[in-house]
Amino acid sequence: MSRLNLYRSKITTAEEAMELVNSGNNVYIHPGVATPFALIDAFSKRLLQLENVKITQILTLGDAPYSAPEYEGHCFINSLFTGPNVRKAVNTNRGDWTPIFLSEIPLLFKNGIEKLDVALIHLTPPDEHGFCSFGVGVETTMAACQSAKIIIALVNRQMPRVHGDNFIHFSKLTRVIEIDEPILELPRIELTERHMAIGQHIANLIEDGSTLQMGIGGIPDATLHFLKEKNDLGIHTEMFSDGVVELTEMGIINGEKKTLHPGKIISSFVLGTQYVYDFIKDNPFIEFHPSDYVNDPFIIQKNDKMVAINSAIEVDLTGQVCADSMGRFNYSGIGGQVDFLRGAARSKGGKPIIALPSTAMQNSMSRIVLDLKQGAGVTTSRGDVHYIVTEYGVAQLYGKGISARAKALINIAHPNFRDELEAKAKEVGLL
Repeated sequence: MSRLNLYRSKITTAEEAMELVNSGNNVYIHPGVATPFALIDAFSKRLLQLENVKITQILTLGDAPYSAPEYEGHCFINSLFTGPNVRKAVNTNRGDWTPIFLSEIPLLFKNGIEKLDVALIHLTPPDEHGFCSFGVGVETTMAACQSAKIIIALVNRQMPRVHGDNFIHFSKLTRVIEIDEPILELPRIELTERHMAIGQHIANLIEDGSTLQMGIGGIPDATLHFLKEKNDLGIHTEMFSDGVVELTEMGIINGEKKTLHPGKIISSFVLGTQYVYDFIKDNPFIEFHPSDYVNDPFIIQKNDKMVAINSAIEVDLTGQVCADSMGRFNYSGIGGQVDFLRGAARSKGGKPIIALPSTAMQNSMSRIVLDLKQGAGVTTSRGDVHYIVTEYGVAQLYGKGISARAKALINIAHPNFRDELEAKAKEVGLL
């Protein structure tokens, strides 16, 4: 059978493809803006005919019908990084979450700790050699495809082809569903004065020739806004968004001083608008690699002047960081925070940074606290923390004792809470 005929023989409908999913299977879903919505719709309908299907996922976007109460008994969600669409289910008996570094998720699949039966993925059409690109995100999906017995692929003519270790041959696909639809876009948020203040403090820590890791949202965008006078910046990050493209087009991000993959932006996925999707399409400046490479701290540290910028929900006065839970309530996951903070800490001239607004709940609650909430997870230990940034400044904690840490953190807390924090710290002997 010719290559073209072999490919065509795999083409079917989403509904027919889901007949391959059976009770007791473990099903992986491609995350981020690559979330295969047409497959999820058909999968959700199929689930109502099945029992005890396990769904393994990280941060899928859009609706997740299978997370609704009526799916109890039909499926169980195992979240490796939780988003809004499954947060309620994960915090009930309809799901659970697994604390794990993003760099190690591929090993769950490769080592058979998390045995996958089916992978639902989203790809480009095959090129003249038969290779499909994972497009906007390869992250943990390549490892899932290497482990799953059945691969059901949504093949989208509008998915951008992206260079790097980001391809799968169509012969590995079990079934193909072809579409021609835009990739989901995530609009940029409006920057506040608080975002801008935090971004300015972070930008002041970044030197010319630094390599950056940052995510999506107000603080990363504000930081990028203040980097327009910098020179020769590079990117090695698990993900990036529109703001990185703007600085690249200005020549500020060029990768020329990178000590690993010079002249390349290295990432695993993007989140953003069509602007970033057009930028990464067939662009030799961009390389996507799986998370077990991009997020490996021993790889990250090879970038001199590596600056890792991550967020937090709350930080206690000793420097312990909670970024994945609100008390016992799971909010997100460990993700790549610890991977990049440790990599940056070991980089020559590197700077690991945690950034957060000083308050929450319309300034009624301090996010710099005496103790983390009861049941809250320590995402990043106090031994891994170097810089904490709020809109009120920078607390440099590395090498400091507990009392000095407490003083530094109180100084960048919201002024309304400083006296209270100081009194509590004295009461328990921190000061």
